[in-house]
Amino acid sequence: MLKTRIILIAASAILIWLIFLLPKVVVDNEDELGNNTADSSSLQTNSHPPAPKEILAGIRDLRLQIRESTANEKNAIFADSLSDLYQIAGKSDSSAWFAEEAAKFFNNVGSWIKAGDQFYQAYTLALDQPKQNYFAEKTREYYEKVLDEDPDNLDVKTKMAMTYLSSQSPMLGITMLREVLGTDPNNELALFNLGMLSIQSGQYDKAVERLEALVKINPAHVQGHLLLGIALMNTDERLRARAEFEKVKQMDRDPAVQATVDSYLKDLK
Repeated sequence: MLKTRIILIAASAILIWLIFLLPKVVVDNEDELGNNTADSSSLQTNSHPPAPKEILAGIRDLRLQIRESTANEKNAIFADSLSDLYQIAGKSDSSAWFAEEAAKFFNNVGSWIKAGDQFYQAYTLALDQPKQNYFAEKTREYYEKVLDEDPDNLDVKTKMAMTYLSSQSPMLGITMLREVLGTDPNNELALFNLGMLSIQSGQYDKAVERLEALVKINPAHVQGHLLLGIALMNTDERLRARAEFEKVKQMDRDPAVQATVDSYLKDLK
């Protein structure tokens, strides 16, 4: 029921980031992760609103300039700009491809992070297993370059950890997330991801602990309050769950968010 509800409310603005982070894996236990169960053959980019005409025009113009130019640096700049435009247009796979082209030329930490981030976004939206595996591998390829130069980049390490959850080595991802918290107990991204994984695995008490820590660190973390409410609801702490859902309603007035929270509040009656 819970997993179905999360899928049904994926269109809500508040949960877009949650779905980006949600691994495509059924979790029976945080220490015993199952295999990926996604069976769709396409990316979820078709649900993205149509790109503005000026964005599409910019893409066409830059692609034409790349075809006509023979200067490597200029083409790398064009590719970097195309990556940005494709991201706005909601085409994460194309955005990743052009970010990689730029990274091949610039070959620095900034370009590796951008390429890794775009491949990570494509990974989180991929419902087809082969595509998901490919994007996960490309994400790790660029994030590994970043961590070789900057081992203390915990956000990169956290996102890289999430790509392992749908691989043949899911426990490596869990271990990396725990290492991040070992280094920085207040790391919001790691707390959020581990809290979400605890909910998926039915370890609601552990989810409550992690998500309470998250919202204490960042009281404005809307997604954290929402997940905390879900975790509390599943530990029969109904009054506290209601309080968290009411906070979300006050923090985000988006109609989709309001409808989502109302559906949970209805379950608490």
